[in-house]
Amino acid sequence: MTLLALGINHRTATVEVREQVAFTPTQLESALAELRVLPGVREAAVLSTCNRTELYCVTGEAGERAILEWLGRFHGLETEALTQCAYHFLDNDAARHLMRVAVGLDSMVLGEPQILGQLKDAYQVARRTQGMGGELECLFQQTFAVAKQVRTETGIGRNPVSVAYAAVSLASRIFDDFSRSRALLIGAGETIELVARHLHEAGVKQLTVANRTRERAEQLAGPLGGAAITLDEIPEALVQADIVIASTAAPLPILGKGMVERALKRRRHRPVFMVDIAVPRDIEPEVGELGDVFLYTVDDLQEVIEENRRHRQVAADHAESLIEHGVGRWLYERRLRSGGELIRDVRARGEALRDQARDQALARLARGEDPVAVVERLAYQLTNRLLHRPTVALREAASDERQELLDAAAELLLDDAAKTSR
Repeated sequence: MTLLALGINHRTATVEVREQVAFTPTQLESALAELRVLPGVREAAVLSTCNRTELYCVTGEAGERAILEWLGRFHGLETEALTQCAYHFLDNDAARHLMRVAVGLDSMVLGEPQILGQLKDAYQVARRTQGMGGELECLFQQTFAVAKQVRTETGIGRNPVSVAYAAVSLASRIFDDFSRSRALLIGAGETIELVARHLHEAGVKQLTVANRTRERAEQLAGPLGGAAITLDEIPEALVQADIVIASTAAPLPILGKGMVERALKRRRHRPVFMVDIAVPRDIEPEVGELGDVFLYTVDDLQEVIEENRRHRQVAADHAESLIEHGVGRWLYERRLRSGGELIRDVRARGEALRDQARDQALARLARGEDPVAVVERLAYQLTNRLLHRPTVALREAASDERQELLDAAAELLLDDAAKTSR
């Protein structure tokens, strides 16, 4: 059986495709049930986030195509369309990929910590639906151990490496308690989406997203418990906003000095932290001249970003080394499990032959046959039955000049004196 990791992510597929392939929480259990009954699929787990959908399966040689076709059927997509943006990893490469995902090395933001929690949720769902067997159980446990080691020893998640992280980091220097702060985000693109997520995780409970279309703003704000408004409603929202972060593709500024000045008067000059991430700028530079406004542009964030990226890259290099050790430990345990399964199979076959010979001997004794003859026949039959398959295999190996198999057989079957006499 083969360990397979099959999926799409933010590097290989557009957001439109990722949305179509994503599994909702209510779909996961039924999806896993369907996945498990595919021919050749022995174990399965599904990781589905806004940036990736990945299937981890223990399957046979033909399993990959069947799984990809199932993924297309489940979401109503053509298999060929998925093939163009899907990637796959096998065995130790699959294990390495999962560990890199768990520690954030494969994330949009290097080292982001949320993915580990999402992976643990995927693990729990797979366990509830009997998707976990010995192979995936061992892999996920090893992955969680590596992720914990990476977080403890490298500090990969401590330093912001994106504009979104840097903006929220700067805001934390001004506001001691995010839970009492209100945020206004202007735009609804990828950067603002990251900002919204980071602010929410930092404790901001009152969040408003302003966008040209209310529908897109609702898509972003809704899952975080925020409100959605159009750009026309910004002047009123500014009055309540302690944090304003803007990132649109507008050709002209959206926030002018006059608009902000009027809002400050109604705020009774409570301070406002503003970050203009857009190029061209969304906030007139003159806004920074107003008292009680702390205005930063994307250039002001670059020094923070670069410094923290250097720190995080060093941590990422260390993490890669820890992952290689983790993959090595997983492979070692996998070999031990494989050897254990072979030993159980060999012993089960030997015990079946033993029981068959014993029952036949007992039947002869019950018919009154000579005990000595019965025992001699038992010994002869048992020896022949146990050695028949190895003997045939050794003859075939000798005729094919497969010396490595003959040497392995000698190591397994002969004692030291017999090996010396060969």
